[in-house]
Amino acid sequence: MNPAPPRGLKRFAALSFVYFSTIGLFNPYAPLWFQSLGLSTLAIGAIASLQAWTRVLAPYGWSWAGDHGGRRVELIRLAALGCLLSALGLLGVQGAAAVSLMTMLLFMANAGIVPLYEATLAHLLATGQAGSMDLARYGRVRVWGSVGFIVSVTLYGALLDLFGIGHFPAIVAAMNGALLVVALRLPLARDETHAETAAPPVLPLLRQPAVAWFFASIFFTVLAHTSLYAFFSLYLVSLGYGKSAVGALWAVSVSMEILFFWTQGRWAAWLPPERWLQVVAAFTMARFAAIAAGGSWAFVLVLAQLMHAVTFAAHHAACIAILARHFPGRLRGRGQALYTILGYGFPGVLGGVAGGWLIEHLGFAAVFWASTAAGALALLCSRRAARLGPAVQN
Repeated sequence: MNPAPPRGLKRFAALSFVYFSTIGLFNPYAPLWFQSLGLSTLAIGAIASLQAWTRVLAPYGWSWAGDHGGRRVELIRLAALGCLLSALGLLGVQGAAAVSLMTMLLFMANAGIVPLYEATLAHLLATGQAGSMDLARYGRVRVWGSVGFIVSVTLYGALLDLFGIGHFPAIVAAMNGALLVVALRLPLARDETHAETAAPPVLPLLRQPAVAWFFASIFFTVLAHTSLYAFFSLYLVSLGYGKSAVGALWAVSVSMEILFFWTQGRWAAWLPPERWLQVVAAFTMARFAAIAAGGSWAFVLVLAQLMHAVTFAAHHAACIAILARHFPGRLRGRGQALYTILGYGFPGVLGGVAGGWLIEHLGFAAVFWASTAAGALALLCSRRAARLGPAVQN
């Protein structure tokens, strides 16, 4: 018989839904709003890149505070308040400098929510075994983030078409207001923190080879996916696919992501997390090689998008399980922050710049072949991490 679920999981699911709904609103449609303000393509690209740049430092700052104070839910609320104030600051702004400033503040605030949320959830879902967590229940909570994203992309695309892109800032403010509301409803879940002792340092743990190779595998896996997030739609358009086909292919991938998270409990038992990382890397190679070589065939692209269940959802689930073991207790927040930084900070910056250079000089297919090579490096790193075994907490 399964133990009773921890208190407040539905409220964490609501936070996941609303947070990723704000991402599904902002990331696809903010460039269109920037364009409507008369900003140049260069300025739009620079503002969009602020998200990756803020992911390099901001998550660690938020998580350091959470690990040292143990008050992660309170920090989530503070971050949500920062999101709302920054979103309100977008109302009425016109110039590139003002838009850039408020967007950067928004990104710095929301950069803290995911690592703090994941660390709190890992604490709530910890099982009796050291460094382990209930992955089945985790998947049932995290899936609502994927649902929120796809609902938001679909709903707000239709609304902005109907009422005009000028309403974008008001909708962003309303969504971030909803984010603050659900954050305020989270149950307080203070971690096992003792004010009289300092939180353990993270650097000695990072020096352990198993942890270093684990993060290297994350870096290369997510670097491979940068081509997907930044250039896949442009690649499809260059091949003659219409916008409806582009949207349908994205819907396939997110649908598979939702399906995996909802049924995650049964898949997680198939292999240990370290082996899952190797499977993910192999699928990553296959996926991007198929996109590079078979982009002209729709059925090949559909198969490639079906692999998103493994290359993203299974990868995220395996990483969360390994992080829970390597970074227990008062290390949880900084472990999640490092995952964000190495997964969505540095790879996003490097992948965007290098991918743009490759496309300009060698064409779109080149960037997906480069992603295939990144997948191969991820496979080597994940195999090395598995051979070294679990890290030993000092």
